[in-house]
Amino acid sequence: MIAACVKWVGRRPEGGPVDGRVVEDSRTGGISDADAAALEWALRCGTAWDEPVLVVTAGRPEADAALRDALACGASRAIRIDLGAAASSRTVAASLAAVLREAGASAIWCGDHSLDRGSGSVPAFLAAELGVPQALGLVQVDVGDREVLTVLRRLDGGRRERLRTSGASVLSVEGSTARLRRASLPAALGRASASIEVRAGSVGDAVKEPPSTPVALRPYRPRARVLPGPAGESAHDRVVALTAAAATQSHRDLVTLEPAAAAERILTALHEWGYLSSPAGQ
Repeated sequence: MIAACVKWVGRRPEGGPVDGRVVEDSRTGGISDADAAALEWALRCGTAWDEPVLVVTAGRPEADAALRDALACGASRAIRIDLGAAASSRTVAASLAAVLREAGASAIWCGDHSLDRGSGSVPAFLAAELGVPQALGLVQVDVGDREVLTVLRRLDGGRRERLRTSGASVLSVEGSTARLRRASLPAALGRASASIEVRAGSVGDAVKEPPSTPVALRPYRPRARVLPGPAGESAHDRVVALTAAAATQSHRDLVTLEPAAAAERILTALHEWGYLSSPAGQ
């Protein structure tokens, strides 16, 4: 069994006008390019190895649209785990692992990031829950014999690493590795009646989360700068120092002079402005 894990998110979330809560429109939702590439590689492996493809997601009923699209593209089975958007990566991974372990999935494809959080932490948690190796940051995939893959993964500093995987593993790919195929017209028309299995989101004590504490969100305000107080014995002197009312106002003068006279005029102006201690010629 080949499995692909995808995540449905709203592409254009909006804040509520009253309470500021995020409101997502199911008509503009979808999966990331990385998740679409993961689904495409799962379908290619299913075709090359003659294995059925299972697509799994954790989310609300709005995610059924992404699962029906996956079924139209060629997936054999679709399962949605009923979890809210606030579920942590560990909770999502534990719920996915229970479903994948029951289905007997071997090669498990994931996108390297989602559209909302973009952390890419679910594949790592999923590999830990299943106790299988993980190959992450894949930029190139070659499908070989049964359950054998040759992959190229991205490393820091522009380096690359070539790996050969076989057996059960979690593989997270970048969106540039493949483009999801287009569903046929009969499959696209029949997607509305496709059957989707729904599972509960709680899987024992492994996914219980501690009670959350609400946090008040405030706009960022930089710390005020500390400035020295104005000098002056009286209030009048301090107001004059603050407003610089006693400072001489300089105006721009347009003059045409010979080079020697122009240099002398510049030096005189610099002395008046306080940049020179003595006037020109002294």
